[in-house]
Amino acid sequence: MAITAQIEREGLLAVIRRRYFSSLSNAILSIVSFALLAYIFWTVFDWAILSAVFSDAGGPEACQQTDGACWAVIDSRWRLILFGLYPHEEHWRSGLACIVVVLMTVLSCIPRFWSGKAISIIWIGGFATFYFLMKGGIFGMPLVDEQQWGGLSLTVFIFVSTALVGMPLSIVFALLRRSELPWISRLTGLIIDSVRSLPLLTILFTFAVVLPFVLPDWASGDKLYRVILGSALFFAAYQAEIIRGGMQAVPKGQEEAAKALGIRYGARIRRILLPQAFKSALPATINQFVITFKETSLVIIIGFFEILASGNAAYGRGEWTFAYVEVYTFIALIYFAFVFSLSRYGAYLERRMDIGDR
Repeated sequence: MAITAQIEREGLLAVIRRRYFSSLSNAILSIVSFALLAYIFWTVFDWAILSAVFSDAGGPEACQQTDGACWAVIDSRWRLILFGLYPHEEHWRSGLACIVVVLMTVLSCIPRFWSGKAISIIWIGGFATFYFLMKGGIFGMPLVDEQQWGGLSLTVFIFVSTALVGMPLSIVFALLRRSELPWISRLTGLIIDSVRSLPLLTILFTFAVVLPFVLPDWASGDKLYRVILGSALFFAAYQAEIIRGGMQAVPKGQEEAAKALGIRYGARIRRILLPQAFKSALPATINQFVITFKETSLVIIIGFFEILASGNAAYGRGEWTFAYVEVYTFIALIYFAFVFSLSRYGAYLERRMDIGDR
């Protein structure tokens, strides 16, 4: 915003001259840096576009005759990367389920739906639609077990499930930790600090492998849902501290005034404390969502066929083993699209709320 204002006030050429060519040393450094960036850009552009092979019509042999990228592996294996082990004839369900999640996320970002009731309806309804599309067994759709889920749809399912379970749990943790009863606040603090002191991979391994040995068969459940619970607990422990920090930023006089007016505890929390706490904690909350989405890749360690494992399988076959860079680049672009969108939306919310405060 500051640079834009300077350009409007002084002009583009004047800003460039002052920032990059104000002295001889700055001019030399700027020219060398621009030349290096141009060389890197041209090298990547030539590798990724000009000299690349995009179609798998010629097979792997066509890629070995050029120095460019072999995007033919994506053309040949994109279904495996995006859908994993999901039945081929039912891929439309997996793709439609991912579109439902994207639509659910977009609706959640529209200010018109920023109320507890509307957000709950959107997320619960969207998640239920996603689950029944993936699982099937209704409306004539064949049943597909969770063991056959994979690729991008499994990554999205783990992320959405973690957020859907972890966010309410984090609010409960934050409220319990600020309880006026010492034994409740201290016990909750012990749980939160214990979970935060452990690596996520340790928690996922414990829920996936160790927990069935200490629970009866009827209570152990499917491994996928145990992993989601472990991920949600880890998310809730960190998010609870973020929310509690936001609560501490709310002036105490507001809650005391609400008590004096006879407003009940639930209404005070729902209408006064939490809205302001989430507003103060917005940047850290967006960052926590970004971290959670990236950490879904850890489930590959405990045997799930998410998008990273699907990518490994895509180039793991003998004829495509040389194209691992292209496969990982494609997966990185998918992660970038999700994470960059979240971060830009977080920046938009910060600007919007700053404007509203003036």
